[in-house]
Amino acid sequence: MMFSADIITLFPELFPGPLGTSVLGRGLKDGLWQLRANQLRDFAADKHRTVDDTPAGGGAGMVLKPDILARAIDTIAPDSDPRPRILMSPRGTPLTQKRAHELATGPGAVIICGRFEGVDQRVIEARQLEEISIGDYVLAGGEVAAMVLLEAVVRLIPGVLGALDSRDEESFENGLLEYPQYTRPQSFEGRDIPAVLVSGDHGKIEKWRHEQSLELTRARRPDLLQK
Repeated sequence: MMFSADIITLFPELFPGPLGTSVLGRGLKDGLWQLRANQLRDFAADKHRTVDDTPAGGGAGMVLKPDILARAIDTIAPDSDPRPRILMSPRGTPLTQKRAHELATGPGAVIICGRFEGVDQRVIEARQLEEISIGDYVLAGGEVAAMVLLEAVVRLIPGVLGALDSRDEESFENGLLEYPQYTRPQSFEGRDIPAVLVSGDHGKIEKWRHEQSLELTRARRPDLLQK
C-alpha cells in the first residue's frame, strides 16, 4: 500500500515545493509515495470559477463555499476512499509525532488548504474533516502547513530516509527532545566536543545523551515530561 496524498488548494503550483527535493523528492520520484495537487477552482460551477463568499452575519474577509469544496472532496475522494480528510486549520488539534506515525502507516491523506477567513462549518461537519494545526499562529493559507504535515509524515515511510534507525532518538520519538549533536573539528572557536563523546565508552555516551535530553526537555518543554 503506497501513501498517496491529494491536496485541494487554490495554489497547486506551490507543490511539490520543498517536498520535491532531497530525500523526500527522491522518494517521490522512486514511487515510495504519491502527491497530487488539485485546483479548487476547477470544481466551481460559474464562469468566474468562484469559490468563496462573504461571511454570514457580516465581518471581514471571505469564506470558502461548502458546495464547491464538497464537490472537490467527493470527486477526489469518494466514500470508498479510506484516506482521512484533513483540513489545515489554526484551530485544529496540534500535529504530533504520534499522529504523523499513524498517517505514515496508512493509505495517505486528502488535505484541504484553507484560505481567506476559513471554510464553511457545514462542509467540515458533512465531510468529517479532521482539523490539524501546526502551531499557535495564523498563516495566510494552508499550503505551507500542508507541506509541514507531509514532510513530518513522508519521512517516516520506510525507504524514504534510508537510515531508518536514525529516527529512534530524534526529538519526540521517545517523549523527549533530542540531545545535542557534534562533529569534527574537535575544537571550534575554543569550544571542544564533550570528552565523553570521544571516549569510546558507549555506555557513558548513552547515559550522557539521555541526561542531556532530560535537561533540554525540562528547560524547554516541561509539558512533555508531564505526559
